[in-house]
Amino acid sequence: MTKTGLIPTEKILERLRYENPWWLNKKIPELYSSMAKRLYFDVFYPYLKEKTIRRALVLMGPRRVGKTVMLFHSIQQLLNENVESQKIFFIGIDNPIYVHLSLEDILSLCKKSLALDDLKGCFVFFDEIQYLKDWERHLKILVDSYPETKFIVSGSAAAALKWHSTESGAGRFTDFMLPPLTFQEYIHLKNLNHNIYKGEIKYGSKQMPYSLAHDIKALNEEFVHYLNFGGYPEVVLSEKIQSDMGRYVKNDIVDKVLLRDLPSLYGIRDVQELNRFFTYIAYNTGNEFSYENMSNESGIQKDTLKKYLEYLEAAFLIKVLNKVDINAKRLKRVTSFKVYLTNPSLRTALFSPISEIDSEMGNLVETAVLSQWMHREKLDLKYARWKEGRQEGEVDLVLVDDKKYKPIWGVEIKWSNRYFNKPAELKSLVQFCHSNDFPSALITTVDQFGWKETNDLVFTFIPASVYCYNIGEITLKTKIGY
Repeated sequence: MTKTGLIPTEKILERLRYENPWWLNKKIPELYSSMAKRLYFDVFYPYLKEKTIRRALVLMGPRRVGKTVMLFHSIQQLLNENVESQKIFFIGIDNPIYVHLSLEDILSLCKKSLALDDLKGCFVFFDEIQYLKDWERHLKILVDSYPETKFIVSGSAAAALKWHSTESGAGRFTDFMLPPLTFQEYIHLKNLNHNIYKGEIKYGSKQMPYSLAHDIKALNEEFVHYLNFGGYPEVVLSEKIQSDMGRYVKNDIVDKVLLRDLPSLYGIRDVQELNRFFTYIAYNTGNEFSYENMSNESGIQKDTLKKYLEYLEAAFLIKVLNKVDINAKRLKRVTSFKVYLTNPSLRTALFSPISEIDSEMGNLVETAVLSQWMHREKLDLKYARWKEGRQEGEVDLVLVDDKKYKPIWGVEIKWSNRYFNKPAELKSLVQFCHSNDFPSALITTVDQFGWKETNDLVFTFIPASVYCYNIGEITLKTKIGY
């Protein structure tokens, strides 16, 4: 019996046959075939089938958002399209059996196990690629060496993947970011689409098509559930995991990133300090910070804080939102900014679930809204805050035209019906609209829906749950291209 490294070759071949059951029965494991597809599958799959451009496809994203499941669903789709089952290889790089092998070695063993002469027309999936040292260099060589083979890799150490793929894979890799579940995907996974219908809203002088809810109370119940448990497909579909979010999400997602992925990539020595800092941010998601007050409250030096923020953003755990003034002018010195979790259910994992009457609801709704927008990579989102004489104001979310550097719209994110009955009290938003010649703006509510005129402006009021659903839906349509 020959050996590959320290492990007999036959043992490795056994593992490959186990990981690729479709070589014999033309089916993926039932564990994966029984799971519903994410809506993002329809965006991802065309990249996988793209063969005119010679590039590997790199599927990135936070832990537990369903990357491995999406790979298996892709394999099933290839089989459905009559791609030969023995031309599809799946290798989980995180298995210790492959530890002494290069990607080239593994490919040679795949060919050997199937007695293939070449890899022409093959689809090769490497899952958890970050477990291979210098993976990007190995992958680049494979792309160059096998021009008629499609390589698809995934990895959870998002910071490492982003870092390396931009450094080393220029022109050889296509990056695909799979984010946490949108609220639209959550509704889809739970088979609750029957509560959604196609309607329209009045925005300014226009009527716009918009998805609305037959029963807003039922949608809001799901929305609160989404805030607490909705970021991860497995959590959404398992009451057992929901009952122990701390153990599942904190151990498996937060701790592995904070205690293992980031320290190994960036050489962080004080892991406990980074952990404490992330917990501090998570508790205060949606709040405005300055380096000064952050340093005072956390006891961490400003330079270290800046690095931690950069690392946590690279790992897709947080999003930093920068501030502009009332006319969306960049501020010369970044003195304050807002920090949001990329997924509101991370907060539940670290602390405890919230109800719709809790004081934290406002910040978590803001976090949820921003997490839907994060799926749109090229939007220049900010928040506005200004002080002019005695007048101070803030608008929660502002989209800026990054060429003209002018605001395109402003949104006030509220978990309250108060302003539906008293729109004139939205003084900051009124001032912002007048300063930028906006005739209209949008405000979220708990469950009130409609429009009101005040101060020569038209304000559209939409329940926050409906607004989140529509951001996700519009983003998905934009990505699919219709």
